[in-house]
Amino acid sequence: MTVIENMRARGIVPKAVLYARFSSDNQREESIEAQVRAIKEYCERNHVVLIDEYLDRAKSATTDDRPQFLQMIMDAKQQKFGLVIVHKLDRFSRNRYDSAYYKRELKKNGVTLISVLEQMDDSPESIILESVLEGMSEYYSKNLAREVMKGMRESAIKCQAVGGRPPYGYDVNGETKHYEINEHEAVAVRKIYDSVLTGIGYNEILATLNREGFKTRLGKPFGKNSARDFTQ
Repeated sequence: MTVIENMRARGIVPKAVLYARFSSDNQREESIEAQVRAIKEYCERNHVVLIDEYLDRAKSATTDDRPQFLQMIMDAKQQKFGLVIVHKLDRFSRNRYDSAYYKRELKKNGVTLISVLEQMDDSPESIILESVLEGMSEYYSKNLAREVMKGMRESAIKCQAVGGRPPYGYDVNGETKHYEINEHEAVAVRKIYDSVLTGIGYNEILATLNREGFKTRLGKPFGKNSARDFTQ
């Protein structure tokens, strides 16, 4: 007997909230809309009353930095809903320990987690299956992080950009991903280092750069910390 069937057998109207999220690293904004649509269709098929939505956009599942997720956990204490429905279990968490902890927090308030794609019941086999699925999700998350780090290390060895804004004085070639000297900015960088080596103070360096029309990457005059950042 499923959780929903069990609730109906006890004369309880199944009330639920949905939780959906997508990660910025490998998913698109449309991903969260697809999750929401699938959950709503599930609720319609199973005659579940959906009372609220909690959506975390561009958030990781490996941390607690998910404001909507944490709000949902807090709201569960009010016992206005008995189900939290996700599209897949890895949308809830990709960490086994976090998953167990938050499911326990929900259970304290009479709330059960349901996955649309991974149908579970209260059988012993479902307990094992859920543990396997959560373990696979955590493996995927950690393996992805390792592969990303490996790729960044390989790019660094090849002198290729690894993301983020390039250092002042350099641009990134759009085709090769290699750093290339920005000749205009390089003049400012050389002036800074030459001035420091000859004992000229930062205030005088800044005044010279601004007087000669050099700008920071943000298009602003050089400030108190601008030149200092180059030499540390």
